[in-house]
Amino acid sequence: MHTPTKEASMFAAVDLGSNSFRLHVGKHDGDTIRVLKSMREPIRLAAGLDAQGNLTEAAMAGALACLARFAQVLRGYKLDAARVVATSTLRVAGNSAAFLPAAEAAIGYPIEIISGEEEGRLIYMGVSNGLAAPLERRLVIDIGGGSTELILGRGPDIERVESFSIGTVKQSLSFFIGGRIDAASYEAAILSARSHFEDAAPPYQAGNWSVAYGSSGTVRAIGEIIAKNGLGDGRLSGAGLDALRQRFIAFGQVSKIDMPGLRPDRAGTIIGGLAILIALVRELGIEHIVAVEAGLRMGVMWDLYLRSMQRDRRELAVAEMARKFHVDGARAAAVAQQAAALYVQLKPAGDTFTRLLPWCAQLHEIGMVVSQTGYHKHAAYMVEHADLPGFTAREQKLMARLLLAQKGNLRKVAEALPDADFGKAVLALRMAVLLMHARMQAVPGELKLRMKNRIELEIRRETLAVHPTLAFWLEKEQECWDEVDVDFSVRTFA
Repeated sequence: MHTPTKEASMFAAVDLGSNSFRLHVGKHDGDTIRVLKSMREPIRLAAGLDAQGNLTEAAMAGALACLARFAQVLRGYKLDAARVVATSTLRVAGNSAAFLPAAEAAIGYPIEIISGEEEGRLIYMGVSNGLAAPLERRLVIDIGGGSTELILGRGPDIERVESFSIGTVKQSLSFFIGGRIDAASYEAAILSARSHFEDAAPPYQAGNWSVAYGSSGTVRAIGEIIAKNGLGDGRLSGAGLDALRQRFIAFGQVSKIDMPGLRPDRAGTIIGGLAILIALVRELGIEHIVAVEAGLRMGVMWDLYLRSMQRDRRELAVAEMARKFHVDGARAAAVAQQAAALYVQLKPAGDTFTRLLPWCAQLHEIGMVVSQTGYHKHAAYMVEHADLPGFTAREQKLMARLLLAQKGNLRKVAEALPDADFGKAVLALRMAVLLMHARMQAVPGELKLRMKNRIELEIRRETLAVHPTLAFWLEKEQECWDEVDVDFSVRTFA
């Protein structure tokens, strides 16, 4: 696999947010990622949800047209990697699964609907890489169109991250009906926002960090409005925020707001964002917030860069999960090594499972923490639904399917076996587990494995003699593959 040099690395990050779709193209340059191209379109996806929680036809059409324009821009760059992430609205939309194929066709890349926790992790990564303060304890606040993330960390390390289902779009639509702004509506919006945060507030309150940063476009816009209009003390503080609230109330109507630093098209959501920010300042005891440019898109590009340099956050996530659920490290490592070696023998067409397979092997016995009976089913469920930083939902589903197929009958994954690389990954994992049970660590040349229309295994006679249960396990394996109409032949050689 090609590993780009630091100087040559060029990445793209596309953020399908609840309020806006945004694109960054950046190039790694020394110790920074320099943004070469940035685009933003106010799609208002969250406002395009109907009463049943589905995206309307108009909302989907607008989104697809935007993605097609983004695709045209991306084609103009020689990218080492690109990642398209979707956040709150596509997490909750009832018809997001039906919408995704058309959206992926329009942008030309897979779209990952990331969890709120993964969103927070990427936001923090973007912020921390833009700050020259490796030991600083900090709080990062990101207020989006559909959700708000709070992340607590020290330097590059995240200590705590939570996502709250409150964002600027719903807060604006729910409390400022028809665009009307008055004191009672603002107080109700602020109290509602505080109710979302109060139970989780203690770890994020002042005293647990030294600097609070605001990474979202909402926070930056509010800070710019306060500064340009000389409101309060001119900062993102309680005084500045309250002064802006009073100014909005004085206008009385969203359509009448006219202030330096505030584009007319953003006023309708900024009023709700201000209510959320005031709630956080009051609930967490924040004196002052520092607005920063970096956020989710920068975090996505840094994550792509680290993967290209073989410093993959997913590796750590797997290790943390294995440790948390008391996986036997020696057994897991043996299966991972064996599975990877067998998979190479099988000559897959692509690299989809090259990394996923060893990670599955490291977690293959994780389900034993629930029960030894059917542990493969428990493992599959745990991996699919766990918060695994760095992994996409699609990757976790692929891993879950592999883990489900690691033992027992293959009928449960029969519909996926026609995918040749998936079938080879299943075979490699099952054989690695089988060899571990037979207490065998194969050495090069000891067995040869092939899979095309049928499976062919060649193994030394001496190996079968030294490992007496191996013949039994192989016979069982042949029966499992026979049930899904795949012939599995075993031949011995001297």
